[in-house]
Amino acid sequence: MITPEIKVLPDPAEVAHEGARRFVELSEAAIELAGRFSVGLAGGSTPRAMYELLATPQYQTQVDWPNIDVFFGDERCVPPDDPQSNYHMAREALLSKVPIPGDNIYRMRGEADPNEAAKEYGQMLKEKFGDNGLDLIYLGMGGDGHTASLFPITAALRETKHRCVANHVPQLNTWRITLAAPFINRARDVIVMVASADKAKRLAEVLEGPRDPERLPIQLIQPVSGKMSWLVDAAAAGMDEA
Repeated sequence: MITPEIKVLPDPAEVAHEGARRFVELSEAAIELAGRFSVGLAGGSTPRAMYELLATPQYQTQVDWPNIDVFFGDERCVPPDDPQSNYHMAREALLSKVPIPGDNIYRMRGEADPNEAAKEYGQMLKEKFGDNGLDLIYLGMGGDGHTASLFPITAALRETKHRCVANHVPQLNTWRITLAAPFINRARDVIVMVASADKAKRLAEVLEGPRDPERLPIQLIQPVSGKMSWLVDAAAAGMDEA
Protein backbone atom coordinates (compact mmCIF):
# COMPACT_ATOMS: atom_id res chain seq x y z
CA MET A 1 0.00 0.00 0.00
CA ILE A 2 1.24 3.46 -0.92
CA THR A 3 1.51 5.86 2.01
CA PRO A 4 -1.45 8.29 1.89
CA GLU A 5 -0.86 11.95 1.14
CA ILE A 6 -2.21 14.36 3.76
CA LYS A 7 -2.58 17.90 2.45
CA VAL A 8 -3.70 20.57 4.91
CA LEU A 9 -5.39 23.63 3.40
CA PRO A 10 -6.39 26.88 5.11
CA ASP A 11 -10.18 26.54 4.94
CA PRO A 12 -13.08 24.61 3.35
CA ALA A 13 -13.03 26.83 0.25
CA GLU A 14 -9.42 25.86 -0.45
CA VAL A 15 -10.25 22.19 0.10
CA ALA A 16 -12.93 22.54 -2.59
CA HIS A 17 -10.51 24.31 -4.96
CA GLU A 18 -7.85 21.64 -4.48
CA GLY A 19 -10.41 18.91 -5.14
CA ALA A 20 -11.49 20.68 -8.34
CA ARG A 21 -7.90 21.18 -9.50
CA ARG A 22 -7.23 17.48 -9.09
CA PHE A 23 -10.39 16.61 -11.03
CA VAL A 24 -9.07 18.67 -13.94
CA GLU A 25 -5.54 17.22 -13.78
CA LEU A 26 -6.52 13.57 -13.32
CA SER A 27 -9.26 13.67 -15.97
CA GLU A 28 -6.89 15.23 -18.48
CA ALA A 29 -4.22 12.59 -17.82
CA ALA A 30 -6.68 9.66 -18.02
CA ILE A 31 -8.31 10.89 -21.24
CA GLU A 32 -4.91 11.43 -22.83
CA LEU A 33 -3.92 7.90 -21.85
CA ALA A 34 -7.12 5.93 -22.42
CA GLY A 35 -9.69 8.23 -23.99
CA ARG A 36 -12.07 8.28 -21.00
CA PHE A 37 -12.16 9.18 -17.31
CA SER A 38 -14.34 7.54 -14.66
CA VAL A 39 -15.12 9.33 -11.40
CA GLY A 40 -17.17 8.44 -8.34
CA LEU A 41 -18.92 11.33 -6.60
CA ALA A 42 -19.64 11.75 -2.89
CA GLY A 43 -22.47 13.45 -1.05
CA GLY A 44 -22.00 16.16 1.56
CA SER A 45 -21.37 19.89 1.83
CA THR A 46 -17.61 19.85 1.13
CA PRO A 47 -17.94 17.87 -2.13
CA ARG A 48 -20.90 20.06 -3.11
CA ALA A 49 -18.71 23.16 -2.88
CA MET A 50 -16.24 21.44 -5.22
CA TYR A 51 -18.99 20.52 -7.69
CA GLU A 52 -20.16 24.12 -7.76
CA LEU A 53 -16.60 25.22 -8.55
CA LEU A 54 -16.31 22.67 -11.36
CA ALA A 55 -19.44 24.18 -12.91
CA THR A 56 -17.84 27.65 -13.10
CA PRO A 57 -16.09 28.80 -16.31
CA GLN A 58 -12.71 28.71 -14.52
CA TYR A 59 -12.87 24.91 -14.25
CA GLN A 60 -15.64 23.80 -16.60
CA THR A 61 -13.75 24.83 -19.73
CA GLN A 62 -10.72 22.74 -18.71
CA VAL A 63 -12.67 19.46 -18.65
CA ASP A 64 -13.49 17.21 -21.62
CA TRP A 65 -17.01 16.45 -20.36
CA PRO A 66 -18.16 14.16 -23.22
CA ASN A 67 -15.41 11.71 -22.20
CA ILE A 68 -16.22 11.73 -18.47
CA ASP A 69 -18.22 8.88 -16.91
CA VAL A 70 -19.83 9.72 -13.56
CA PHE A 71 -20.66 7.17 -10.86
CA PHE A 72 -21.71 7.47 -7.22
CA GLY A 73 -20.16 6.20 -4.01
CA ASP A 74 -23.49 5.81 -2.26
CA GLU A 75 -27.12 6.82 -2.32
CA ARG A 76 -30.02 7.31 0.04
CA CYS A 77 -33.18 5.30 -0.61
CA VAL A 78 -35.15 8.20 -2.06
CA PRO A 79 -36.27 9.19 -5.59
CA PRO A 80 -33.79 11.07 -7.81
CA ASP A 81 -35.65 14.36 -7.43
CA ASP A 82 -35.61 14.23 -3.62
CA PRO A 83 -33.38 16.91 -2.02
CA GLN A 84 -31.80 14.15 0.12
CA SER A 85 -30.58 12.29 -2.98
CA ASN A 86 -26.84 12.44 -3.68
CA TYR A 87 -27.62 12.28 -7.39
CA HIS A 88 -30.02 15.21 -7.06
CA MET A 89 -27.37 17.26 -5.27
CA ALA A 90 -24.70 16.47 -7.88
CA ARG A 91 -27.10 17.24 -10.72
CA GLU A 92 -28.14 20.54 -9.15
CA ALA A 93 -24.59 21.65 -8.30
CA LEU A 94 -22.73 20.35 -11.36
CA LEU A 95 -24.17 17.87 -13.82
CA SER A 96 -27.00 20.06 -15.14
CA LYS A 97 -24.53 22.90 -15.72
CA VAL A 98 -21.86 21.17 -17.81
CA PRO A 99 -22.00 19.58 -21.29
CA ILE A 100 -21.91 15.97 -20.11
CA PRO A 101 -24.15 13.52 -22.01
CA GLY A 102 -26.90 11.96 -19.90
CA ASP A 103 -25.71 8.49 -20.95
CA ASN A 104 -22.41 9.18 -19.15
CA ILE A 105 -24.12 9.49 -15.75
CA TYR A 106 -24.69 6.27 -13.82
CA ARG A 107 -26.89 6.88 -10.81
CA MET A 108 -27.90 4.40 -8.13
CA ARG A 109 -31.67 3.86 -8.23
CA GLY A 110 -32.57 5.06 -4.76
CA GLU A 111 -36.28 4.77 -5.54
CA ALA A 112 -36.03 0.99 -6.11
CA ASP A 113 -35.70 -1.89 -3.65
CA PRO A 114 -32.21 -1.31 -2.19
CA ASN A 115 -31.04 -4.89 -2.65
CA GLU A 116 -32.18 -4.94 -6.27
CA ALA A 117 -30.68 -1.50 -6.95
CA ALA A 118 -27.35 -2.53 -5.43
CA LYS A 119 -27.28 -5.78 -7.42
CA GLU A 120 -28.05 -3.89 -10.63
CA TYR A 121 -25.35 -1.28 -9.97
CA GLY A 122 -22.77 -3.90 -9.03
CA GLN A 123 -23.46 -5.86 -12.22
CA MET A 124 -23.07 -2.70 -14.29
CA LEU A 125 -19.72 -1.98 -12.60
CA LYS A 126 -18.56 -5.55 -13.26
CA GLU A 127 -19.45 -5.27 -16.95
CA LYS A 128 -17.74 -1.90 -17.30
CA PHE A 129 -14.60 -2.43 -15.23
CA GLY A 130 -14.07 -6.17 -14.81
CA ASP A 131 -11.50 -6.55 -12.05
CA ASN A 132 -10.46 -2.90 -12.27
CA GLY A 133 -11.86 0.16 -10.50
CA LEU A 134 -12.61 3.81 -11.11
CA ASP A 135 -9.96 6.30 -12.14
CA LEU A 136 -10.93 8.54 -9.22
CA ILE A 137 -13.36 8.41 -6.34
CA TYR A 138 -14.17 11.26 -3.98
CA LEU A 139 -15.13 10.44 -0.41
CA GLY A 140 -16.10 12.37 2.67
CA MET A 141 -15.86 11.37 6.33
CA GLY A 142 -18.66 11.65 8.85
CA GLY A 143 -18.15 12.59 12.47
CA ASP A 144 -18.59 8.90 13.36
CA GLY A 145 -15.82 7.80 10.97
CA HIS A 146 -18.14 6.54 8.22
CA THR A 147 -17.47 7.05 4.53
CA ALA A 148 -19.83 6.52 1.57
CA SER A 149 -22.60 4.61 3.40
CA LEU A 150 -20.18 2.34 5.22
CA PHE A 151 -21.36 3.06 8.77
CA PRO A 152 -19.89 1.69 12.02
CA ILE A 153 -20.90 -1.85 12.94
CA THR A 154 -22.99 -2.49 9.81
CA ALA A 155 -23.00 -5.54 7.55
CA ALA A 156 -21.47 -3.81 4.52
CA LEU A 157 -18.16 -3.45 6.35
CA ARG A 158 -17.63 -7.19 6.01
CA GLU A 159 -18.54 -7.35 2.31
CA THR A 160 -15.81 -8.99 0.22
CA LYS A 161 -17.65 -10.36 -2.83
CA HIS A 162 -19.91 -7.64 -4.24
CA ARG A 163 -18.97 -4.26 -5.68
CA CYS A 164 -22.14 -2.56 -4.46
CA VAL A 165 -24.43 -3.52 -1.58
CA ALA A 166 -27.56 -2.47 0.28
CA ASN A 167 -26.61 -1.57 3.84
CA HIS A 168 -29.05 -1.38 6.73
CA VAL A 169 -28.00 1.43 9.08
CA PRO A 170 -29.78 0.84 12.41
CA GLN A 171 -28.47 4.05 13.96
CA LEU A 172 -30.33 6.00 11.25
CA ASN A 173 -33.19 3.50 10.95
CA THR A 174 -32.74 3.39 7.19
CA TRP A 175 -31.23 1.54 4.24
CA ARG A 176 -28.50 2.90 2.00
CA ILE A 177 -26.91 1.75 -1.25
CA THR A 178 -23.13 1.89 -1.16
CA LEU A 179 -20.00 0.82 -2.95
CA ALA A 180 -18.17 -1.81 -0.92
CA ALA A 181 -14.68 -1.07 0.38
CA PRO A 182 -12.90 -3.66 -1.83
CA PHE A 183 -14.26 -1.98 -4.97
CA ILE A 184 -13.40 1.51 -3.72
CA ASN A 185 -9.89 0.23 -3.06
CA ARG A 186 -9.43 -0.69 -6.74
CA ALA A 187 -9.52 3.00 -7.74
CA ARG A 188 -6.41 4.65 -9.18
CA ASP A 189 -6.97 7.68 -6.97
CA VAL A 190 -9.04 8.10 -3.83
CA ILE A 191 -9.51 11.64 -2.52
CA VAL A 192 -11.04 12.14 0.94
CA MET A 193 -12.24 15.66 1.69
CA VAL A 194 -12.67 16.65 5.35
CA ALA A 195 -13.45 20.09 6.75
CA SER A 196 -14.53 21.61 10.10
CA ALA A 197 -13.24 21.51 13.65
CA ASP A 198 -15.91 19.07 14.82
CA LYS A 199 -14.17 16.32 12.84
CA ALA A 200 -10.66 17.02 14.17
CA LYS A 201 -10.71 14.48 17.00
CA ARG A 202 -12.15 11.74 14.81
CA LEU A 203 -9.71 12.46 11.99
CA ALA A 204 -6.75 12.19 14.37
CA GLU A 205 -8.15 8.90 15.65
CA VAL A 206 -8.54 7.55 12.10
CA LEU A 207 -5.06 8.56 10.96
CA GLU A 208 -3.04 8.05 14.13
CA GLY A 209 -5.00 5.67 16.34
CA PRO A 210 -5.19 1.86 16.31
CA ARG A 211 -6.87 0.14 13.37
CA ASP A 212 -10.51 -0.51 14.25
CA PRO A 213 -12.56 -0.41 11.02
CA GLU A 214 -15.72 -1.79 12.62
CA ARG A 215 -15.84 1.41 14.64
CA LEU A 216 -14.04 3.65 12.12
CA PRO A 217 -15.08 2.33 8.69
CA ILE A 218 -13.00 4.81 6.71
CA GLN A 219 -9.95 2.84 7.86
CA LEU A 220 -11.09 0.15 5.39
CA ILE A 221 -10.12 2.47 2.54
CA GLN A 222 -6.62 1.43 1.54
CA PRO A 223 -6.16 1.44 -2.26
CA VAL A 224 -4.57 -1.77 -3.53
CA SER A 225 -2.26 -0.07 -6.01
CA GLY A 226 -3.67 3.44 -6.27
CA LYS A 227 -3.02 6.66 -4.40
CA MET A 228 -5.00 7.94 -1.42
CA SER A 229 -5.06 11.66 -0.67
CA TRP A 230 -6.60 13.44 2.30
CA LEU A 231 -7.56 17.05 1.62
CA VAL A 232 -8.30 18.58 5.02
CA ASP A 233 -8.75 22.10 6.26
CA ALA A 234 -6.73 23.52 9.14
CA ALA A 235 -9.63 23.17 11.56
CA ALA A 236 -10.11 19.45 10.80
CA ALA A 237 -6.35 18.97 11.10
CA GLY A 238 -6.51 20.41 14.62
CA MET A 239 -4.53 23.50 13.63
CA ASP A 240 -7.33 26.00 14.21
CA GLU A 241 -6.28 28.42 16.91
CA ALA A 242 -9.84 29.38 17.81
